[in-house]
Amino acid sequence: MQRGRTCATLATIRDFSGLPMKHSPGFLRIVDDARSRIQQADVPEIKRRLDAREKIILVDVREESEWARGHLPGAIHISRGILERDIEQALPDKHAPLVLYCGGGFRSALAADSLQKMGYTNVVSMDGGWRGWTAESFPVEKP
Repeated sequence: MQRGRTCATLATIRDFSGLPMKHSPGFLRIVDDARSRIQQADVPEIKRRLDAREKIILVDVREESEWARGHLPGAIHISRGILERDIEQALPDKHAPLVLYCGGGFRSALAADSLQKMGYTNVVSMDGGWRGWTAESFPVEKP
């Protein structure tokens, strides 16, 4: 796992349709700030942990429409917009090992930072997110 990797050089990424998507400088600044305080792991590391049957809880923080197109096997869905409101009800154990993911690792970094501020102690953001997972052709669930 790594801490503090900046994303300023990743200003152009691809959205869920594969089209280029630019993030604003202000957004990238707050993501970089969050990444300085959180733990991150890349897609292959999370896959290795899942294959080793580590007890981790996958939390998809993408929007409902993104979740509906597919998600990691066994993941639960709590979108970024309601995460802080609903997390304590859904996952009251603040020491549980949580792996958060989004489309590419930006929103999950912000979410991990928020959860740490709420007292969650074992939170990791999956750098690369859904796009990284599917690029590796790892298994997915579709409703």
